[in-house]
Amino acid sequence: MTYFINLRGGDYGAVCSPYVLEGDPLSDPPAMASIPYESVPALVKGKDILLITHGFNVGYVDGLRSLGRMENLLAPTSAERVFGVLWPGDWIIPAINYPFEENIASHAGQLLGKFCNDWLSGSRSISFASHSLGARVVLQATAALSRSARNLCIMAGAVGADCLTAEYQTAAANCDKIVTLSSMEDMVLALAYPPGDLIADILDDDHKPFEQALGRDGPDQPLILPSAAEQIDDEKDYGHGDYLPPSDMNTAVPDPNAKWTPVADFVARVFRNEDLSWPSA
Repeated sequence: MTYFINLRGGDYGAVCSPYVLEGDPLSDPPAMASIPYESVPALVKGKDILLITHGFNVGYVDGLRSLGRMENLLAPTSAERVFGVLWPGDWIIPAINYPFEENIASHAGQLLGKFCNDWLSGSRSISFASHSLGARVVLQATAALSRSARNLCIMAGAVGADCLTAEYQTAAANCDKIVTLSSMEDMVLALAYPPGDLIADILDDDHKPFEQALGRDGPDQPLILPSAAEQIDDEKDYGHGDYLPPSDMNTAVPDPNAKWTPVADFVARVFRNEDLSWPSA
């Protein structure tokens, strides 16, 4: 059984109050059903929890399948529980609606943080992982937590390189450890992020314009141990879509040669407080 926290009230930015889905996301079509809120505390009691989310331009079924495959690669133990987090970051017109998605992601994160406070309080720990614009979802959720998050793993973060000391310094202060994973070969963040972020800043002046992306350059200030900023070697040629398993069911997963395989191993090690180096020591 695979579990998700769903914030999708519909396509294209319709955020709803989060609720839990369970089922088989890899069946055709995915076989998912909601469960009562009152059933959630028993799912998480005494367990280490990881909430992992996708980024921009990911629909409902694609999110289910990609995150469902990621959960399989993480192979949670009986003492762990992984929830995929689905939020409505759909792509309407290429590059046009991206600037409006920052507020949608932040709104989803606020609701996710409240959900954690209300229903996951009996867990042993709460950790987050994200891809791309999902960084805003988990950073906002971390800031809203009534307890410290154990780990925060931000992959290819479509958020400013200074976010941990500026816009999201509250989230950084409410997390025991932050690990970023970045690639200078990420051309989406190199070419599309700066103009999109500038438009978003004109619409909502909450962070510095012309900021480079966290997921390409890493944080603009060194992280204090035990936090770590990991940079993927340029020769590995990691692009923006290389971090999570594909939703295309014609693509075999697991695949030991695929780029998402060492990423899953990295996320698992961060979650379990093991070696943090990329890809491994």
